[in-house]
Amino acid sequence: MPKVRKLRDSQVRLARIPHWAHKAIRNCDSWIEPETEWHRAWKNKFPTEWQEFIQHDGQSGEKHIADVRTEHGLVIEFQHSHLNPLEQTARERFYGNMVWVVDGTRLQRDYSRFLKNKANLRTTDYQGYFLLDFPEECFSPLWVESSAPVIFDFRGIGEDVAPDGTKDAPWCLLPGRAGRYAVVVQMPREYFMLATSSQPQLLPARDIVTGFAQRLRAAQERIMQPPFFMSGRAFRRRRSWRL
Repeated sequence: MPKVRKLRDSQVRLARIPHWAHKAIRNCDSWIEPETEWHRAWKNKFPTEWQEFIQHDGQSGEKHIADVRTEHGLVIEFQHSHLNPLEQTARERFYGNMVWVVDGTRLQRDYSRFLKNKANLRTTDYQGYFLLDFPEECFSPLWVESSAPVIFDFRGIGEDVAPDGTKDAPWCLLPGRAGRYAVVVQMPREYFMLATSSQPQLLPARDIVTGFAQRLRAAQERIMQPPFFMSGRAFRRRRSWRL
């Protein structure tokens, strides 16, 4: 009996080691913030073993706790409160392969600003993809220069919110620019969950932005071509800016 009890005590101690190590890191992680109901609701959409993931930099020894890190190595950070730009940059550099999900309901002016300027989103030949000339007029200026994709959640967790095509599908601002345009993607929540759970990236953001930049340059070059002549009259080819 003593041997059995001793073995069980040892197993209990070993099982608790990760918990206490995790708690110690959490207490000294300067990036940890109080969780809101919105924050927890998003995080709990993912498996428990992906939540509160301790990520370690083997070279610097720096450690931080990601809200979610999937089995494919994608970090998802849910951000409700205001974030210092320096810390935002530091997190993006530390996690590398990551996505932000930002609570667009925290400030009333965030959604009203988006609605006011939503008409400036230029449609493309790709469903759900838009080009935007001045992203800071649609989205919070704090996020428009992010080096990682930023998902804006304008619906939040309110169950009393009526169905709304603009609010229901999150809006994703991709990093980088296609010429002077930002690339914005409206995606169903179901797609967001499927993509983040099953692949290393939400979207191949760099390739998408580069592709739009090339199409814009090609369209501009076609417009700059000289007119052709027919029956003594000049006709310009019909050009399309639709991408």
